[in-house]
Amino acid sequence: MTDRRPRIGLIAGGLGAYWPQFPDLLPTLQESSRYVSERIAGYDAEIVDVGFISDAQEGAKAAEKLREAGCDLIVGFLTTYLTATMLMPVAQRSGAPVLLINLQPTESIDHATFDTGQWLAYCGACPLPEMANAFTRAGVEFRSVSGYLRDERAWARIGAWIRAASVRKVLRHGRHGLMGHLYPGMYDVSTDLAMVNAHFGGHVEVLEFDDLRVRVDAVTESEVDARVAEARSVFEVTESVDDEDFAWGAKVSVGLDRLVADFDLDSLAYYHRGLNGEQHERLGAGMILGASLLTARGVPAAGEYELRTSLAMLVMDVLGAGGSFTEFQALDFTRGHVEMGHDGPAHLAISAKKPLLRGLGVFHGKRGWGVSVEFDVATGPVTLLGVGQTRDGRYTLVAAEGTVADGPHMRIGNTTSRVDFGRDPGEWTDDWSASGVGHHWALGTGHRLAELKAVASLLGVELITVT
Repeated sequence: MTDRRPRIGLIAGGLGAYWPQFPDLLPTLQESSRYVSERIAGYDAEIVDVGFISDAQEGAKAAEKLREAGCDLIVGFLTTYLTATMLMPVAQRSGAPVLLINLQPTESIDHATFDTGQWLAYCGACPLPEMANAFTRAGVEFRSVSGYLRDERAWARIGAWIRAASVRKVLRHGRHGLMGHLYPGMYDVSTDLAMVNAHFGGHVEVLEFDDLRVRVDAVTESEVDARVAEARSVFEVTESVDDEDFAWGAKVSVGLDRLVADFDLDSLAYYHRGLNGEQHERLGAGMILGASLLTARGVPAAGEYELRTSLAMLVMDVLGAGGSFTEFQALDFTRGHVEMGHDGPAHLAISAKKPLLRGLGVFHGKRGWGVSVEFDVATGPVTLLGVGQTRDGRYTLVAAEGTVADGPHMRIGNTTSRVDFGRDPGEWTDDWSASGVGHHWALGTGHRLAELKAVASLLGVELITVT
């Protein structure tokens, strides 16, 4: 599993011509730089601080250090005025996206007492238009955050960029399992593996259900008993669960863990139809318990061969939002809600209460039978995220924010939620469907659009927002 801590490069700078003119200025700016370094490290990030630069030559040397460090994001701290040539090498050579921050020492200057040297410590905004213009003309994407050192609103925006850098790292270095075959006829689910790499990086490991079968065959009875005991502690086991089916799901779960470990996977998408109860059909039907446990511990697993949705689930999980496999279930025009959910694996962290295991004699639309996971998503703000694809092959991120509301739920072994988008559910559903999102998406907790805008920027893909 890929280490999720992003590597953040930090470079601070100001115009060296000021230092002999105003001797107190540089120490003040360096103290601000130390504070910024400490705050960034507090976001569970590995920081590569290359220090303070004062001219273009120092900027070029810092650029080489940052290039060698392999950063996921570089933060350029504009402490006062500096020329564009001091930071352009960083933006052009590092291979990493650059975030410029302008954080003056306090909310405002003391106009009655400040001299020129003291004012210059507040002049980080001065070079920002210059950098934006130079970056744009050089074909370097521009992004910035302005505020003051202890401005928590600014730090919330900076934090979103750092979390987005974590997503970028996980996708660029991630290993994603794709096991089985496409659900017959689902054109929207079919995925060109080269395009996954082209847009997000990483590696897609093509797996056979036999890769799982040999590992399940090796699971011992004591391991099955231990997994059943674990499942009983995690889930409320309903009377509908057959002991033999429960034991089989537990055995497949242990085998799944070995598969993920052996192939070092960060996510998994799977489907196999099977026939007449043969071994591969039984494997496919026995996946739900193990896939849900994997998803809960940060390895999203999606059914129906939904690779792009397993990636969306991974993005939401890295952002701390959970991220559960989701599709439309029904529209409630009486209450103004869109009902969503899915059978199969789910992210247990977003459940309103202890999730259930329910035994099903048939999985609708799929072969097999066995144990399924059921829960209602906790009420409160949620965000949907899907990975769409346009006619010319470009990936998009499609997102929407809503609120999970109370109301009745079906008890059919599915994850369910009813989401209020503050408008007619039919009209919203039409707009969401027209976005190019596809059949499935990830549902996670919290409103995450600010973070997803940062993710889209760092990945270089369009974010489509449905309101």
